[in-house]
Amino acid sequence: MSNISLRLPNSLHQFVRYLAEKEHVSINQMITLALTEKISALMTEEYLGKRAKKGSKRAFSKVLNKVSNTEPAPHDQF
Repeated sequence: MSNISLRLPNSLHQFVRYLAEKEHVSINQMITLALTEKISALMTEEYLGKRAKKGSKRAFSKVLNKVSNTEPAPHDQF
């Protein structure tokens, strides 16, 4: 485990303290969770970007052409 010194504006520190108390966790844990969520979102965006670059409109159209041209069932309609 590593330690870092973190400078926060007073307003943000107060809000993190409030949220941590509300969630019954330490400020450390609240900041760790927030950082984990942000990293996860960025990694997901990067992963999806790489996947999208591998995509092919031709292959997508080919798959869509396999779908039958029928009306959706009543429970699937708006």
